[in-house]
Amino acid sequence: MDDKFIQKVVSDVVNRLDDSTKDGFNSNSKKFITPSLTEFVGISEGDTIGLVIASVDEALHEKMGIDKKYRSIGIIGGRTGAGPQIMAADEAVKATNTEIITIELPRDTKGGAGHGSLIIFGSEDVSDARRAVEVALKELHRTFGDVYGNDAGHLEFQYTARASFAVEKAFGAPVGRAFGLIVGAPAAIGVVCSDTAVKAAEVDILAYSSPAKGTSFTNEVILAISGDSGAVRQALISAREIGKELLWAMGDEPLSTTTPYI
Repeated sequence: MDDKFIQKVVSDVVNRLDDSTKDGFNSNSKKFITPSLTEFVGISEGDTIGLVIASVDEALHEKMGIDKKYRSIGIIGGRTGAGPQIMAADEAVKATNTEIITIELPRDTKGGAGHGSLIIFGSEDVSDARRAVEVALKELHRTFGDVYGNDAGHLEFQYTARASFAVEKAFGAPVGRAFGLIVGAPAAIGVVCSDTAVKAAEVDILAYSSPAKGTSFTNEVILAISGDSGAVRQALISAREIGKELLWAMGDEPLSTTTPYI
């Protein structure tokens, strides 16, 4: 990608964050203790915590397999959700001088059907690592917008017009192209959502994950797609419509966690 394109992407991300009318990423209706620790950055949706380590212990650094040039790391860890955190991290690397070191998806969702997440940024300067975590935490309010759930399961839909390095690392998405993610739990609903999506628009399937293939044995099906921006959006919207109807048949109406953005 040329310099002008990279600058435009960074500008778009920063402007969206600065223009947000939402409260900061530490805001919540509940009352939490705010640690005075230098490692603590903040909290956000999905029981997500953001942390930073200015200088990782040398022995731990080696065991973690981190490139020696990255002495500082930023950490995003969530109990509920993987897609929202990955998409938020994707925006963070667009806006900062950081690299995604690892993305891991533990079986979690606080006992539910899906994953939690652990994402680590690497940087040469601690200020970059902290800024990446701050961006990701604030972005989570947006990326949880098309996450729906009830007692029976959950649905998740994610979209970006320009995939960056977090999405590339997690799903093999082509950098700079439109990307979409569809998650349906229980897995049976995910299968139907996936089929609906690829029938609705001409998109490329990047990955298909099921309980025994590509997940931490979670009860969900995950489809990652790429292609023309309009086609990816149409595929996601079609999958969302049928997914919400099917999940609603199993319980209460599945409502958005925050505000839908697709």
